[in-house]
Amino acid sequence: MPSQSLIRSAALAAFCLSGAAAAAGGVTVHVDDANGKPVANAVVYLEADGGQALPKPQKAGEISQKGLKFVPLVTVIQTGSKIYFPNNDKVRHHIYSFSAPHKFDQKLYSGTTADPQTFDKPGTVVLGCNIHDKMIAYVRIVDTPYFGKTDATGEVTVEAPAGKYILKAWHPDIVGGNAQEQAMRLPDGAASASFKFALKPPTTDPDAPAY
Repeated sequence: MPSQSLIRSAALAAFCLSGAAAAAGGVTVHVDDANGKPVANAVVYLEADGGQALPKPQKAGEISQKGLKFVPLVTVIQTGSKIYFPNNDKVRHHIYSFSAPHKFDQKLYSGTTADPQTFDKPGTVVLGCNIHDKMIAYVRIVDTPYFGKTDATGEVTVEAPAGKYILKAWHPDIVGGNAQEQAMRLPDGAASASFKFALKPPTTDPDAPAY
């Protein structure tokens, strides 16, 4: 029969676990354009506004080349993360970026032999291919591990501990190029928010055939 001390320890552990679960929350964000249509591929992220300690980058990203396209079109990572660029095409690619947060020039290669790139400054990086001019992709580097990307319905849920945050949303075609933002206090549970974007004509059509 378990002792009273073991019972108390088990009860305390269960209480701590339930408290930790309660402290975790999230915000479901919906993004529409000026005409009320859902916006896919919008990057949504929470920046701490109360001095919370942030976890370091947990995992690397990946942008593949397939069908003479970058997949995915939009990637979001935490500052300091790596991105791998496997080439799944039968032709070689030459990836580059002239964007200030991370300029690089990855020479012609095929397969998965290319070294990953480390993105150590926040901002937006536009990727291109010197061989195939229509190839383009976007990397949004953010100073937070709490981020996501909207789906075809214009929605995404970003999970984060309860606290004070600045909620931001960005898209490659947003007018002016800057993220929209709103202050919010994330409760110990679910929350919701919305954005309405003014978008310029898309610079690329991810569904268009590649040449």
